[in-house]
Amino acid sequence: MKREEWLRPYIRTHYGRFAVIAALGVLTVLCAGSLMFTSGYLISKSAMRPENILMVYVPIVLVRTFGIGRAAVHYIERLVGHDAVLRILSKMRVRLYRILEPQALFVRSRFRTGDILGVLADDIEHLQNVYLRTVFPSVVAVVSYVIVIAALGWFDWAFALLMALYVSVLVFMMPVISLWFTQAKQRQMNRGRNGLYRKLTDAVLGMSDWVISGRSSQFVQSYERDEAEVLAIDGALKSFARWRFLISQCVVGIAVLSVVYWAGGRYAEGEIAATLIAAFTLVVFPVMDAFLPVSEAIEKIPQYQESLQRLANISDAGDRASTAGAEERQIAGQPAAAEETVRLASEFAHIRLDRVRYRYDAGGPWTVDDLSLELPQGKKVAVIGRSGAGKSTLLRLIQGAVVPEQGSVTINGVNAVAYGNYIPRVISVLNQSPHLFDTTVANNIRLGKGDASDEDIRRVAKQVRLDALIESLPDGYRTPMQETGQRFSGGERQRIALARVLLQDTPVVILDEPTVGLDPRTEKELLATIFETIEGKSLIWITHHLVGAERMDEVIFVEGGKIEMRGTHAELMERYPRYRNLYHLDRPV
Repeated sequence: MKREEWLRPYIRTHYGRFAVIAALGVLTVLCAGSLMFTSGYLISKSAMRPENILMVYVPIVLVRTFGIGRAAVHYIERLVGHDAVLRILSKMRVRLYRILEPQALFVRSRFRTGDILGVLADDIEHLQNVYLRTVFPSVVAVVSYVIVIAALGWFDWAFALLMALYVSVLVFMMPVISLWFTQAKQRQMNRGRNGLYRKLTDAVLGMSDWVISGRSSQFVQSYERDEAEVLAIDGALKSFARWRFLISQCVVGIAVLSVVYWAGGRYAEGEIAATLIAAFTLVVFPVMDAFLPVSEAIEKIPQYQESLQRLANISDAGDRASTAGAEERQIAGQPAAAEETVRLASEFAHIRLDRVRYRYDAGGPWTVDDLSLELPQGKKVAVIGRSGAGKSTLLRLIQGAVVPEQGSVTINGVNAVAYGNYIPRVISVLNQSPHLFDTTVANNIRLGKGDASDEDIRRVAKQVRLDALIESLPDGYRTPMQETGQRFSGGERQRIALARVLLQDTPVVILDEPTVGLDPRTEKELLATIFETIEGKSLIWITHHLVGAERMDEVIFVEGGKIEMRGTHAELMERYPRYRNLYHLDRPV
């Protein structure tokens, strides 16, 4: 993904708007300059005895016209500019979401949470400022520069060239110096702030562990030290900005004195009227205001480059995921599953894994090695094994989130990856830490089916045996869950997540260790509820424990990505001493 692609497509799309914005910006400068020019002439003319009233009446009208015009044009410029930029910002956020969404199952392993927060909080905003604070002011300044020098050259080309030299300090020289000085500093600043995002994210997520370990003060000191480094860089940038402001104001002062001297000389030679001395002098101030922001605008380019780099990295990951998906769909013989195929799979799904092999790194060990599995509709399979055995990768293969390097994963004969975004209509998942949002109980359950009625929500709540608890609360189903569902216990949170799964009503349900962290009694009660409510559905149960294994149609023991043992619970108990030992360790008499 090329960096420019986060800028150029929007420039091409909104080219007409940008041209209007630039024209309005130049018109604002011209109105401001005309206002001061006319005001200077009016003041000078009023100090003398005018030949007739029209000599001051016309300038009075022009002063009012340019004054109102400047405010009106500037307002329209801002309105059109912000409208265009907010449209672009909206499209950027949607684009970023569409890049991240297909990687939802891997987003935490591929990206650091702090980096994602940095992108969402800062980087998109920085790209918004590319237009508002860099592109538009720079274009307006350059166009105004050409117009002003050309207009001054109509009176005196020699003096126009002198003024062109003065103004070039503001429009060209100072911006180049600013860019050179701030380039490294801005990059350090962005890296430092991004690091603070990551550190603060880790601290918030692991705050209790910091406190329990007795090292909370150590974290605070470390964070304050890093923050001080960022503040030191910020201080250096601000110091440079103050010096730049001083130099720029000195240039403006020299320009004003030069105009006074030139205008006085032209009057002495009889080439201009005395009333134009003040007019030429006052016009310098609003015109210079158009040139002063250019240095500040250009110095932000390194900041934009850092933001573009992070967005490009995320885009690259999205492109790789899309390419892998496209390759697998090509293998499937169709770009995506047809609507009728999806509809049938949402009612009846036969899952088949045939000699599947997958690894995360080319040349590395196989995470899943020559694994075959048949899961007709209604079958219940438990997949057990130690951490790192390949159980989670197996789930991702079934969901079509990753593409097998060898073999195939099909649902009703169609490659799983071909279902793409429709896979939630076929497979639902209850994992060990489902996220509960800071909204009502009803809204959290409704996540399983957006158009579910209140009656549907009450029905699934009753199925998971939460109806009595919820109805006993003062606000019932409108009770806020609080952040991450803190209002409820671990078992209750899992039941709410199970209600989502039931509301989703898919033919296949994946249980990814949903009882981890629960006490034995709560675990037993939750498993009983799960097995009761998903009767008739296909079940893939990933677990470390063997509690409830006797209720499965098949138990598979995975080791190093391969199936070491498989069969019913009774068969494994009879044939494999290792399985018996594991079962007795899990279920001591």
